[in-house]
Amino acid sequence: MKESDLRITGERVYLRPITDSKEDTENIIRWRNSETVRPYFIYQKPFTEAGHKQWLEKEIFSGKGFQFIVCKNTDDKPIGCTYLRDYDPHTRKAEYGVFLGEPEEKGKGIGKEILNLTLQFAFGELNLHKVFARAFADNMPSVMSFLKCGFEKEAHLRDEEFINGEYRDIVLLGKINPDEIMKG
Repeated sequence: MKESDLRITGERVYLRPITDSKEDTENIIRWRNSETVRPYFIYQKPFTEAGHKQWLEKEIFSGKGFQFIVCKNTDDKPIGCTYLRDYDPHTRKAEYGVFLGEPEEKGKGIGKEILNLTLQFAFGELNLHKVFARAFADNMPSVMSFLKCGFEKEAHLRDEEFINGEYRDIVLLGKINPDEIMKG
């Protein structure tokens, strides 16, 4: 199966590979620059079309990462994005990221479904050993979502990032492929 044919379907949403289409680019830029998304990212600068295209070329289309547009099953409406970055086939690990770009979709448990679908791809298709994530320590909804999906808190990094004139703590979370844990 070609990657462009890949579709990972859940109860309420599905994931499809991102493209360099005008629609995907406009959505990513709008979402990443919104006040409901940008404050939760370490990279706080305004997101541009040029920056997005560079990210796609250097990280996604080069095979260093995998990025998906999250769409609703009911009407195919794009509502967010999920990705695995810094994919390392040797150590079999990658960093997870996600954002819901449409504010009306937040607080409905969709984030947990997106995380589980991405883990299904990471552990099933990529055969990763570990998926890890970073979150601001004060972003409790995000941290709790990871914990509910079986991630473990691995570290609390004090004053790790300097953003908008203040130091912010970062929590590192990780999940080992459950199939490998079962094998012992």
